[in-house]
Amino acid sequence: MAVEVLRDAAPTALGVLVRRHRDFDACEDALQEALLAASRTWAADGVPDNPAGWLVTVATRRLVEAYRRDTARRRREEADVHRDAVGEAVGSDDTLALLLLCCHPALRVPSQVALTLRAVGGLTTAEIARGLLLPEPTVAQRISRAKAKLSALGRGFTVPDAAARRERVPAVLAVLSVVFTEGHTASAGATLHRADLADEAVRLARVLVAALDGAPEHGEAAGLLALMLLTDARRAARTGPDGALVPLAEQDRTRWDGGRIAEGTALVTAVLGHGVPGPYTVQAAIAAVHAEAGRAQDTDWPQILALYDTLVGLWPDPMARLGRLVALGEVAGPAAALVELDALDEPGLRDHHRLTAVRAHLTEAAGRGAEAVAAYREAARRTASAPERAYLLDRASRIAPPA
Repeated sequence: MAVEVLRDAAPTALGVLVRRHRDFDACEDALQEALLAASRTWAADGVPDNPAGWLVTVATRRLVEAYRRDTARRRREEADVHRDAVGEAVGSDDTLALLLLCCHPALRVPSQVALTLRAVGGLTTAEIARGLLLPEPTVAQRISRAKAKLSALGRGFTVPDAAARRERVPAVLAVLSVVFTEGHTASAGATLHRADLADEAVRLARVLVAALDGAPEHGEAAGLLALMLLTDARRAARTGPDGALVPLAEQDRTRWDGGRIAEGTALVTAVLGHGVPGPYTVQAAIAAVHAEAGRAQDTDWPQILALYDTLVGLWPDPMARLGRLVALGEVAGPAAALVELDALDEPGLRDHHRLTAVRAHLTEAAGRGAEAVAAYREAARRTASAPERAYLLDRASRIAPPA
């Protein structure tokens, strides 16, 4: 229980510390020491009534000790030491400000992802490296450079005004989406899921939705949370006992998480009832239509196609276009979808295994077995995910069994 409390309280505490002391690097180091102290003290004495305030108090002491070793900062120390850390208000504004800071537009997306997972998610560098399948020194370097860049840009730490927040929130949503996508379907490695990343993305999305309550940006944040919940609800059914990938059409839907489906559906329904939906909300609506079908053959593909048409109008993302072609194949037939696929010119998809996998699926459905086998094998060659590669090769072997 203490671990979950620590993970929830850490970003709020870090937000208070950075807002007060303006030194991201020093504040994070002090918080790490406070977290270590909490793991020992709370195990013996129990969790305090105000966990974030406790962390702020202990981290502030660590900072004061550091300041005492630096005579040039003595005046700042004297001002800080008289503040009542526990009494200071801590809340969602600090967490929101920290999320917005980690997703500063001056940082590249990989750095935003790593810094968000470290500062807001509370993951260690080693945990982030394992989740992203990167060497630990690479992740450490990204985090270090990101913090240095933020320090060079200025020390101000306040919740941006409404206009600035509207500019930053899309970056936060994109970062959380990247984290969840990697957790839901790992881009490389021996396992299909990275459950720790998916779970952390859902947790941070909940934090963001709570922090934005009442703001115009709340709707699309809620849409992203709904998308995560509805997608992650299928987790248990996406792999067989041996870890092999099970496609959506073949999944045992009784294994889907009904609680997450109900929560996600309620969220997306509420968002759709207020104004024009954004791309995450439309994707959540697509996932909700899939969730409504008790069997694969009951799926309302015309409605899904209509939603995809809306989605690509709002957000002409290459993967959204591919998803639309799968839906088109179900509604108008694989031949019609293949015509559009042949005309699709997306530089970001030319070497991507998903483009070739969709071609394989459509040519198989169209009865063009030889083409499907070649496409499945080519898609398997292009992916770095072992479960996806095994699935694609299995599909090819079903069409053309080995001699």
